[in-house]
Amino acid sequence: MKENNIANKQAMCEVLIDAAKLDPSLLVLTSDSRGSASLVAFGEERPNQLIEVGIAEQNIVSIAAGLAHMGKHPFVASPACFLSMRSIEQIKVDVAYSNKNVKLVGISGGVSYGALGMSHHSLQDIAVARAIPNLQVLLPADRFETVRMFQALIDSDVPAYIRLGRNPVQDCYEQLDYDFEIGKAVTMIEGRDVTFIATGETVRQAMDAAELLNRKGVQAEVLNVHSLKPFDTSAVLRTARKTGCVITVEEHSIHNGLGAAVAEALAEETGIKQKIVGFPDEALITGSGPELFRYYGLDGESLAETASEFIGG
Repeated sequence: MKENNIANKQAMCEVLIDAAKLDPSLLVLTSDSRGSASLVAFGEERPNQLIEVGIAEQNIVSIAAGLAHMGKHPFVASPACFLSMRSIEQIKVDVAYSNKNVKLVGISGGVSYGALGMSHHSLQDIAVARAIPNLQVLLPADRFETVRMFQALIDSDVPAYIRLGRNPVQDCYEQLDYDFEIGKAVTMIEGRDVTFIATGETVRQAMDAAELLNRKGVQAEVLNVHSLKPFDTSAVLRTARKTGCVITVEEHSIHNGLGAAVAEALAEETGIKQKIVGFPDEALITGSGPELFRYYGLDGESLAETASEFIGG
């Protein structure tokens, strides 16, 4: 597999630069985060369309809502751990309740900040965001899906929370030319024995696990749920009925994220086994993102082992 050195947030920046050249109402707001959000190039090319608010996450959301009220098209980029926790009332009231066209981009989501620990991990953001009415919740799998997702977001007038990681991830898609629609899950690999349902940057891990299982004669299906809200219930039901065995994989707490959304979709189904793989309800050990994935069983090899045990159990 060819090494990818382009982080999803860098792919986002390129899309926003191109869009800003055509739309002077498109604005990017940062909270002392243009560097960590890979938006330095945006500021250099479109300096009049970037607003630096400073370390003021609550204010940045309210300012963006006000700009949207005046007809602007704001994208807010701030660390997911702070944007989703410190600013949740402003997201709930100023953006969602007021139904303002603000795109909230949580950067360095999940355990991207690794060794900085619980204060900088965002493992509850999906749980909170998907409970807020009028707010879409989206997680792209790789740089290609990030491009397609942000192209769709630019054309959308619906408020949204988008979570991106910090570092490059290996490609899940081979190119940009594929059907993408907010709210429509994508089958990445067809299978019949077990289904991995993954979101965001765990999709690659699920695909790696499926490839390992295939060598052992186990055909695993992989469903990419890039939209936690709106949620593609029909796709989840289809794959669950097909394999009868579902493992959800998410860079999030085991509570109230993708696993919960799938469980809700399958609540009235019978004969389907489900296992939720995510981070436990505790302060995590200290380590890098890949180390945490391995320790808590979210890497491809661990997922393949979990699936083998789950199928045979």
